[in-house]
Amino acid sequence: MKPIIKTLSVRVRDKHASVLNRMAFDVNQVWNAANADSAEFSWVFIPEVGYMNFGTSAFELMKDLKGIRKERGMIIDLTAVQETIAVHAKARKQFKKNKLNWRCSGGARRALLGSVQVRRGYMGERSDPLCRSLLQGLG
Repeated sequence: MKPIIKTLSVRVRDKHASVLNRMAFDVNQVWNAANADSAEFSWVFIPEVGYMNFGTSAFELMKDLKGIRKERGMIIDLTAVQETIAVHAKARKQFKKNKLNWRCSGGARRALLGSVQVRRGYMGERSDPLCRSLLQGLG
């Protein structure tokens, strides 16, 4: 039996815009940190051979970036960090690149991450009004 995927489109009030912008900024920071680590660890120098290309997996990046939330004071949950790293690793594998484009959060060339998977179990534990309004839309 295939899992049922439900896409939710919700209009968010202006009072939640600052929280969502901060979450988008945090997701972009996780993306950039994963990008920097994957670019740094992809080429390894081996004596008498030269540089060899070793791709980093999402699991390895998650181990390296497990303390990024506390380190940078992020408001997103651990599941959002893990999902962002998984999306980054999937894109690197799909396009066969060690380093992807940086995600900018401000300025004329800003590019916010389109969507991040948020699991219902995480949202059910939250008590803020934004998550409650999103949960009502899930039904």
